[in-house]
Amino acid sequence: MSPASASANNAAQSPGLKTYFKTPEGKYKLHHEKTYPAGLLHFSHGKTVTQVSLAPLKDKPIQAQPHSTSSFGVTSGVKSAAARLLGGGNGSKSLSFVGGNGGSKSVSGISGRAGSFGVTNSNNSSSIPNFDGKGTYLIFNVGDTIFISDLNSRDKDPIKSIHFSNSNPVCHAFDPDAKEGHDLLIGLSSGDVYSVSLRQQMQDVGKKLIGAQHYNKDGSVNYTRCTSITWVPNSDGAFVVAHADGNFYVYDKSKDGSADPSFPVIKDQTHFSVAHARYSKNPVARWHICQGSINSIAFSTDGAYIATVGRDGYLRIFDYKNEQLICGGKSYYGALLCCAWSMDGKYVLAGGEDDLVQVWSMEERKVVAWGEGHNSWVSGVAFDSYWSAPNSDGTDENVVYRFGSVGQDTQLLLWDLEMDEIVVPMRRPHGGSPTYSTGSQSSHWDRVCPVGTLQPAPSMRDVPKLSALVTHRVHTEPLSGVMFTHESVLTICREGHIKVWVRPEFGETQISNSETLLGTSLKEKPPISGKVVSSKLQAIT
Repeated sequence: MSPASASANNAAQSPGLKTYFKTPEGKYKLHHEKTYPAGLLHFSHGKTVTQVSLAPLKDKPIQAQPHSTSSFGVTSGVKSAAARLLGGGNGSKSLSFVGGNGGSKSVSGISGRAGSFGVTNSNNSSSIPNFDGKGTYLIFNVGDTIFISDLNSRDKDPIKSIHFSNSNPVCHAFDPDAKEGHDLLIGLSSGDVYSVSLRQQMQDVGKKLIGAQHYNKDGSVNYTRCTSITWVPNSDGAFVVAHADGNFYVYDKSKDGSADPSFPVIKDQTHFSVAHARYSKNPVARWHICQGSINSIAFSTDGAYIATVGRDGYLRIFDYKNEQLICGGKSYYGALLCCAWSMDGKYVLAGGEDDLVQVWSMEERKVVAWGEGHNSWVSGVAFDSYWSAPNSDGTDENVVYRFGSVGQDTQLLLWDLEMDEIVVPMRRPHGGSPTYSTGSQSSHWDRVCPVGTLQPAPSMRDVPKLSALVTHRVHTEPLSGVMFTHESVLTICREGHIKVWVRPEFGETQISNSETLLGTSLKEKPPISGKVVSSKLQAIT
């Protein structure tokens, strides 16, 4: 079903949205919402789909920033009402949803005139009220603006906005473990890329980005739209930017931002290839993935593998260090739009225009389950690495994975994946119905696929069906993303509205110690294990 028709049907048929949804472990309740002040928003370069990055800032000193030679037009604005954060702002040692990220800090001089073109390195003595260098923030884009909100405050309004005068920000990524310097990446629809220090932006109320490094200036390397951007885990400063022409580029923030456009011409657009820069400049490498747009990229937690999904409908998984295609396959129909890794690197999720959620096994190198339940395109997927099954015993036996998906049907779906309970379809006898007790397995399960193989879409009857544990309409507009924290689930509407759903164990009492819990890096996340009470896996007939 098309996104437009699905959204229209939901709007016409659905009553008011509920402020909670039920799971076997209890109720998830809507705690608060985040959005943007309409008066600060501009659509001079067209609308964009909102994406969200979670940014836990740790308590550390400001690092000196390299001089920027950028001249791309950037301005920023601060919502005056944002100074009145409930219960103070960011900074105390004990954080809670009720009172923002901490105590207050007296700051003067919150004023300034509209900014001009360029990026400045000047250090303003003024800063955002109550900001002391710590806290957990949401970074999200709407139109031509990047907004920064305090996750732990009930205030809907952002505490800072950064306006881009010549192009729209369309993707961004934050590195909570950055050792020094820049930790925030911003990709634009023009192809330009910026890296900045988030803390430095938060400590300045000027109308420009501070200390920004500019890459691919004016499309000197690639003039097509940035589609996805991410830091390379455990790399100490490397990041990857995907573009709408099927290429992604590897950058090193320790190298000069000036571009090296001397990559060879791609002779065959349909074949995977990697080219390295001739000189010690950025970007250091170009990966040609596919013909058509790369829609999303995601690294495994250890940085060993990178997954891409594209307009051509293929999920591709690469060995990043060895620059080798490991496996991949095609959607049942249409483009793939999103992908995500399990924390242990064993499974990859992919979703797209066929309304399905694919579950790929790295061990089997193929699809091992299809999630069926959305009524329109699947636009966001994520594993919940903070959840563990009710009967979890802490071992790795019979691991159960919880993951979520959102779609342009405005729905959030939660799923439990228990591989030991999957019923593998058997080969269908000629002229008869499938059998699950005798006969040989379906041809899809006959073998582990060879390394480097891109597979066609399997038959619907050859892949087990995964039924959703929860189906809940959470917004009135199509959704673009879902995220999990220790205390909550975040759902993101493509129009720029974010809802924070608190987990059952935090719903009855005031949430505290959020700085420690929400600021936990991916490396420190607990394993997910255990066994659910009842399996949700069925065989597709």
